[in-house]
Amino acid sequence: MSEAIVNDDVDMDGLDAAEDGSGESLLVKPWDPKKIRITTKSFTLREIVDQIKDGDIDLSPDFQREYVWKSRQRTRLIESVLLGIPLPAFYFNQSETGVYQVVDGVQRLSTINLYMNDGFELSGSDLEYLSELKGLSFGKLDQVLVRRFKSAQIVVHIIEPQTPDEVKYDIFNRVNTLGSPLSAQEIRHAMSGMRSRSFLMELAEDNSFDQATENQYWRRSDGGGAVRDSRRMANRELALRFCAFRSCSIDEYRQFSSLDSFLMDFTKRIDGTSESTKISDDQLGALKDEFTNAMKAAFEILGEFAFRRIQPDSERRGPINRAVFEAQANALADHPVELLRKHKKVVQEALRLVFDDPEYTRSVTVSTGSASRVAYRLEQTKRALTEALP
Repeated sequence: MSEAIVNDDVDMDGLDAAEDGSGESLLVKPWDPKKIRITTKSFTLREIVDQIKDGDIDLSPDFQREYVWKSRQRTRLIESVLLGIPLPAFYFNQSETGVYQVVDGVQRLSTINLYMNDGFELSGSDLEYLSELKGLSFGKLDQVLVRRFKSAQIVVHIIEPQTPDEVKYDIFNRVNTLGSPLSAQEIRHAMSGMRSRSFLMELAEDNSFDQATENQYWRRSDGGGAVRDSRRMANRELALRFCAFRSCSIDEYRQFSSLDSFLMDFTKRIDGTSESTKISDDQLGALKDEFTNAMKAAFEILGEFAFRRIQPDSERRGPINRAVFEAQANALADHPVELLRKHKKVVQEALRLVFDDPEYTRSVTVSTGSASRVAYRLEQTKRALTEALP
């Protein structure tokens, strides 16, 4: 088979574009206006930066690491504030502890916070109207401009804690960030706590995951070195989907209105903020062991074809498919790596032959969030592997 991957085959997260993650809504949960609380407040930039410093505003450091604005964007934003141009509204999620989690506006607030802490200087080539400010950091602005900058106000829409998660998610899902829409996992990340963030990062940055995905979540830096690139946290979504379906039955999945609400609730179970049972430390430890064993098996047994959709009438290798990932990883996790290694050929053939079934292919491409499609691909992959082994 050829190793070429055509760009049209991949989505903006670098995964299989053929996968349609929608599915029928199993439960209808109409919005209850009594539970929805969205307030709008105005803050000065001085207040915003003070709250960031005090930890009352969570800028989601992982976002900052991955979405670093270029010099032109930074300078143009600061120039806009100095010119008195109103900034587009920001969206915060208020956690149960009262901390504001920035869901939309992370880059803008990060830039403002950085500038007010003398983190960069204005670029002369990027200033459009205030060219006399070329090369000036915040501390070098005259006092009139400093006062104007600190007193500039922003409008923030705050989704309060009692608002149902499904509603929060839908609101944030409709929000664009100056042309860069948030991915589903980025929204979940912004709404989650430190325990789930740390756990998913640990899995997504494990060496076994890097090997099984052929270092897909690395890229070359401008200096020529290798740096991590989560592809808008697609790597964490893969880890989360494995853990969620590893821990929950299809009947439990059917209790949720969508795949996104299911994954959000599982994230909150890790954080201990869900109404459902918290995932214990022992359970997290077991999930990590099962995840790494599945990744080792995928790398050793399936190699370059791990988690990819096989097209019987094509010689071309496709990109990683989310649905195939969760199905193969969960099936491989059921068996010791040594046993799978011993029967490598029959395991490879069994996992290839499942794609001869048109219904299986539909289960990883069409309405993949549907409970029936989820059940089909998970059960068929597990069955194929179990029957192939002695």
